[in-house]
Amino acid sequence: MRNPIAKKITRVRPSGIRKFFDIASEMDDVISLGVGEPDFDTPWRIREEGIFSLERGRTFYTSNAGLQELRDEICRYLDRKIHVSYDPKKETMVTVGGSEAIDVALRCMLDPGDEVMIPQPCYVSYVPCTIMADGVPVIVELKNENEFKLTVEDMEKKVTDRTKILVMPFPNNPTGSIMTREDLEPVAEFVKKHDLYVISDEIYSELSYKGEHVSIASLPGMRERTIVINGFSKGFAMTGWRLGYCCGPEEILSQMIKLHQFAIMCAPTNSQYAAVEGLRSCEDDVEEMRRAYNQRRRYLMHEFERMGLKCFEPYGAFYVFPSIREFGMSSDEFATRLLKEERVAVVPGSAFGECGEGFLRISYAYSLEDLKAALGRLEHFIQRLRKEQERD
Repeated sequence: MRNPIAKKITRVRPSGIRKFFDIASEMDDVISLGVGEPDFDTPWRIREEGIFSLERGRTFYTSNAGLQELRDEICRYLDRKIHVSYDPKKETMVTVGGSEAIDVALRCMLDPGDEVMIPQPCYVSYVPCTIMADGVPVIVELKNENEFKLTVEDMEKKVTDRTKILVMPFPNNPTGSIMTREDLEPVAEFVKKHDLYVISDEIYSELSYKGEHVSIASLPGMRERTIVINGFSKGFAMTGWRLGYCCGPEEILSQMIKLHQFAIMCAPTNSQYAAVEGLRSCEDDVEEMRRAYNQRRRYLMHEFERMGLKCFEPYGAFYVFPSIREFGMSSDEFATRLLKEERVAVVPGSAFGECGEGFLRISYAYSLEDLKAALGRLEHFIQRLRKEQERD
């Protein structure tokens, strides 16, 4: 029989994150610090509006681009938060999570052979989505000594005549790294110099702990070159509602809406009504969650320093990315032993790209009680490893 599978899908490896959750699900007494999902419930006013929309029978399709009321609120929100104005009718689209926006943007912007510069470590979807859009992923390694920030020096080594898009994944998953205005300005000049476009994934923009989040789209000459992607999963604790959005130049958004129309039709209607309420009245709830995450972040950094585990201080998202290179084993081996010997699940840094080798992603989207218990087990584990090294 003819092979039914497209070659490009066989080139895509499954996510390296799932392995540890599959193992952990079959074990007792496991504390998981691996999931990138808020431990908070969706704010009640958002849930209530979602329920109310169903009670009123709002179960119909919205327009392909999304509920107009929601697009209006998204644009007001971005104007307040990142100081960039968009036309809610022509430059805004509501998607099924931020992940759909990434996929659709790449498929609409890439011709076969076009190159996409992807800073790593990073979210696991950028490389597969580039491959499935017939593009060529070009990895730009982010370095621990630079706090995993993107630099022009690193990009200059990778840019070619085929480069078309730069992915900007900040605040970063898995490292928690952020880019300040001073960091972004030379990147913006590089983008303009090489006539590139930017896909700026800002899904963690509400979770920044060192001043206001800065979008590269807000820099001079960058609005017309940038697709801003965001959503409600992380900042508003709405992962299961599957709602994201993107804003950018009409020339690009019109094509993205066309593809979204044929592939998806529209995002879930009751989720859209719920999100309107979130943008209008839940910024205090978002800030309360941000403060709680920041408290956990500071606790983890204090504990890592106390136990001698090296980790640069991250100022975004809800992840820390400690180095485990001192123990002379791979990230995968360390994470596997930690799970089996101490019942703590974390994600090896290598799941986010080869340059994540030697690190772990630890999520602090968990209660302080769980974090304290897990770090007690982690400390016991690394003390045992250090004793083993002394004996060797």
